[in-house]
Amino acid sequence: MSDNRRRFRTIRKGLRKMYPNEPKGNFARHLNTLAGLISGIVGSRRVNMPTVASKVPDGTKKESRVKRFSRWVANDRVTIELYFLPFAEALVHSLAERTLLFVMDGSEVGRGCLTLMASVVYHKRALPVAWLVVKGSKGHFSDDVHVRLLAEVQALVPEGSDVIVAGDGEFDGLAFQAAVADYDWHYVCRTAVNTQVCSDGEWLALRDVDIWPGECLGLFDVLFTAQAYGPVLAIAWWRIGCKEPIYLVTNLELVEEACLWYAKRFRIETFFSDQKSRGFHLHKSHLSDPVRLARLMIAACLAYIWIVFLGAKAERDGWVGIIHRTDRCDLSLFQLGLCLLEHLLNEHQPIPVSFQMQVGAESVR
Repeated sequence: MSDNRRRFRTIRKGLRKMYPNEPKGNFARHLNTLAGLISGIVGSRRVNMPTVASKVPDGTKKESRVKRFSRWVANDRVTIELYFLPFAEALVHSLAERTLLFVMDGSEVGRGCLTLMASVVYHKRALPVAWLVVKGSKGHFSDDVHVRLLAEVQALVPEGSDVIVAGDGEFDGLAFQAAVADYDWHYVCRTAVNTQVCSDGEWLALRDVDIWPGECLGLFDVLFTAQAYGPVLAIAWWRIGCKEPIYLVTNLELVEEACLWYAKRFRIETFFSDQKSRGFHLHKSHLSDPVRLARLMIAACLAYIWIVFLGAKAERDGWVGIIHRTDRCDLSLFQLGLCLLEHLLNEHQPIPVSFQMQVGAESVR
């Protein structure tokens, strides 16, 4: 059996396991197409349909497969709620024994589109759980859009979970802060240097806080912006090696804890780089319709989660010395997962498929 066929059949089986009832009819056919997309994306490291189709054997001509995949991303019956939500919910639940760190950010995808992505941090990777796609190539999303995506994340989280949300300066809006607090979660977000805060009855811009390289200063129980939201904790943080300080706003109580969690925010950049130049080249998709891009991202995100699962398995089960090197490992979980998949295919060994992670001491390091 060819590698392409083994990969496709294994993914198809893994997808079906996530549904309590055996898929039938159009649902089964759409799920098979999704398995083909995931398999082709992983096999080709691309998301454009002709290249993906070249790595998916199903007894039809390549052009027929291209048309089938194109119809899938254009089909209004293919929804994130049906074909991604069960996997995202299972992923979040698998990590909920520990603090869930969600990071949010935007990036360009396809032709002239932007995605706002929410991911959960696992082992230095940011695993996608919810997203929105709109037309545009630059700029920030509105506070209302941030709140809408946050609500989608909240629907995935088990009741009583310990949750922290981290974001850059786009996410310091008052509605967003209030929404996180209403969920009884914590947040830490970057804010602008000219943000006004009121401390002990006096208003000042954060840029006016007297701070030197290596220092981290907290302004406790301040009112945030002219709307006097709060009280919150504002932080001026000048990390060693940085040219200038950054400023944070949080509802956490400790300065050090807030900085620790915010430092993990950049891990969403690893997801974007893995999905783009280092991985599946999502930015080079020829799609320009936001709705179709959002559907294509179902396959790309499931492919990414699966490969990170394989990378974690490689570390946990001692595969690294076989597929990489014995003295040290300088590959990310994503790259390790790709290496393990290639090894298992070459050696005709069973290929595990899962879209959940095992929680270990390293799960949010």
